[in-house]
Amino acid sequence: MDAQKEALQRIITTLANKNDEIQNFIDTLNHRLRGVQANSGKVLSDLDDEFDSLYSFLDEMKEGMTSIIKQEQARKTQELQNQLTQCKKALESSEELLEFASQSVSIIEPEEFTKAARQIKDRVTMAPAFRLSLKPKVSDNMTHLMVDFSQERKIIQALKFLPVPKAPEIDPADCIVADNCVTITWRMTEEDSKIDHYVLEYRKTNYDGLPRVKDERCWESIDHIKETEYTLSGLRFDSKYMNFRVRACNKAVAGEYSDPVTLETKALMFSFDNTSSHLNLKVEESLIEWDPTGGKSQENKVKGKENKGRSGTPSPKRTSVTSRPATVRGSRDRFTGESYTVLGDATIEGGQHYWEVKAQKDCKSYSVGITHKTIGKFDQLGKTNTSWCLYVNNWLQATFAAKHNNKAKPLETTVPDRIGIYCDFDGGQLAFYNADTKQLLYSFKTKFTQPVIPGFMVWCGGITLYTGLQVPSAVKTLQKSENGMSGSSSSLTNAVQ
Repeated sequence: MDAQKEALQRIITTLANKNDEIQNFIDTLNHRLRGVQANSGKVLSDLDDEFDSLYSFLDEMKEGMTSIIKQEQARKTQELQNQLTQCKKALESSEELLEFASQSVSIIEPEEFTKAARQIKDRVTMAPAFRLSLKPKVSDNMTHLMVDFSQERKIIQALKFLPVPKAPEIDPADCIVADNCVTITWRMTEEDSKIDHYVLEYRKTNYDGLPRVKDERCWESIDHIKETEYTLSGLRFDSKYMNFRVRACNKAVAGEYSDPVTLETKALMFSFDNTSSHLNLKVEESLIEWDPTGGKSQENKVKGKENKGRSGTPSPKRTSVTSRPATVRGSRDRFTGESYTVLGDATIEGGQHYWEVKAQKDCKSYSVGITHKTIGKFDQLGKTNTSWCLYVNNWLQATFAAKHNNKAKPLETTVPDRIGIYCDFDGGQLAFYNADTKQLLYSFKTKFTQPVIPGFMVWCGGITLYTGLQVPSAVKTLQKSENGMSGSSSSLTNAVQ
């Protein structure tokens, strides 16, 4: 019966997963359909704009060429009109002279005839008809202004849609996820010398497999990538996975996206657990600060504002002045006395994890480490056999030590600005590093028999928490070289029961 129930439960899980995949695919298809409609409308609009622009350009060109032809026509017409006018005047003068000469032939008196002949000769010498060019100054040929658009017509007839680059391919096996960096590598399926650059898009997700249309995160893009590889650095891995896709672009247009790939970006994510903090600690998501008033002064201010001029039900806005409501303060009794402690809101039950903390410059005392859930409300980190920590004290006498089971091991090194904490639960190791140089500060070797929780103590100051970090490669290398052995921690090594 139990075996059948287990088999049925597996079938139910399989069916539920398959239904989820199909629903995601349906969402994808619907998204594509909407995209087809929207993008088709856009390219049709762009096509109209391009042809309108081409028509406008041709009209402008026709207008310009028509103007040139008309100007040439006017020039030649004017030249010929001028010649015609000159010729008409010369012809009139010549006809008048011809008539005078004909009349002079019939003169009988020798002296008069000689005089007339002399006049005719002088007038002929000066006659416009004999000084006039009888060759037209311009031709009636206009062939030099003829056009032949046969080549251009062929070009227009050969117009096609823009050549679109093929979609690149991303091989997940070639991609690298390490040190909170992701290196994406892709290749083109066909050689394309016209590719100018690539656009890489990525987004965070908590879903494995193909990206979801209804994923709550938007794509972010990196443009103008010249190579077929790109590294995203300084990422905070606050999601289980990341989706990646890339497309190629030429000078004119961008191509199709590659098939998206999903890479695992696993890292421990947690915040300070406000409900577990001491009353003298002001707790935010990734920051804790010492508060000697325990929130009382803020509460008194709020109460004073609420009571002043109160005529009815207090305004909700007046009760949200402080970041620590009175109801929360009253329930925070997980730690008390001098155990100025706050725990993380994540439990470590296996695997290798890494996080970092940075203390404020004026912080007088703080501790960072891990502890069992069973730590008492008056207990301090490192003073029980179920807690391990690095302790820093800048008050009166400077102290930098590793602490466990109320034993301290002084560390002969400078306190770094930022401390990295590495926990290998299965390997039974807790190590502290200089987060900037990855220098090993101290390492505990033990055996964890119960889940542990990140723990923090602060007095007179504050610390900032950084999570979503992978175990750095340098730390992994150091751990391998240590081979699970740490001579510096032998005095505090303890098998926990």
